[in-house]
Amino acid sequence: MQDNSVILTTLNEAWAAPNSVFDLFLESFRIGERTRHLLNHLVVVALDRKAFSRCLAAHSHCFALVTEGVDFSSEAYFMTPDYLKMMWRRIDFLRSVLEMGYNFVFTDAEIMWFRDPFPHFHPDADFQIACDHFSSISDDIENKPNGGFNFVRSNNRSIEFYKFWYSSHETYPGLHDQDVLNRIKNDSLITEVGLKLRFLDTNYFGGFCEPSEDLNRVCTMHANCCFGLQSKLHDLRILLEDWKKFLSSPPNSIASGWRVPQNCSLDSLQMDLQLPEPTTTDKL
Repeated sequence: MQDNSVILTTLNEAWAAPNSVFDLFLESFRIGERTRHLLNHLVVVALDRKAFSRCLAAHSHCFALVTEGVDFSSEAYFMTPDYLKMMWRRIDFLRSVLEMGYNFVFTDAEIMWFRDPFPHFHPDADFQIACDHFSSISDDIENKPNGGFNFVRSNNRSIEFYKFWYSSHETYPGLHDQDVLNRIKNDSLITEVGLKLRFLDTNYFGGFCEPSEDLNRVCTMHANCCFGLQSKLHDLRILLEDWKKFLSSPPNSIASGWRVPQNCSLDSLQMDLQLPEPTTTDKL
């Protein structure tokens, strides 16, 4: 892009398998409104060798970020040591992208892109992030951020912030990046470095926690507040079907809205969290 911006996502073998999350992610760009060209600016960061091979077969821009001695190929069960290593490796990598002078949109692969989000980013913010729950005020520090989607401009302020965010995992051991962000968002260092922080409106950047109700405005939808790969796949496929139905509807017709979450409902999430810990790995 002209402003030195890239779109980044991370991928491991579990999500790269055929007919899994990665395929749905790419499809959303192809069927979205004015989003297909954004694939030219999407770099897929593969966390293991099989994910890298799968990326090369499906996409033009792939980068191998293999960490010796760590196996990120399996689906990492939420809050296990492997999950935490993966999340913090991601934060450290994104800091290095900023140091190279690139602005970036980071997006989880479980986020469907339906419209170009760039016109809806705040023009004066260094770091802006999507929310599980949005208070309707973009600078309200009590918003509940979600680390799966953010737009960050490369400058000294954002670089210092990412260094601080990464180092804070030692201050708060056992927490993942999103929980640590909630702990440090009020820290005086953010004020000292002058970081301009904004939270993104769920009317445009929604998810299963708080869906974007207006299909005429939605840019992205995130399979958050959801437990398990199969539940995510089930609801993401329905989400794409609903979007295709919306696109094929007559002009000026009333959109019927989303049929999700279903398997990703909060009731299902609460039931799953009460179950004994599974023996296989999984990711929230």
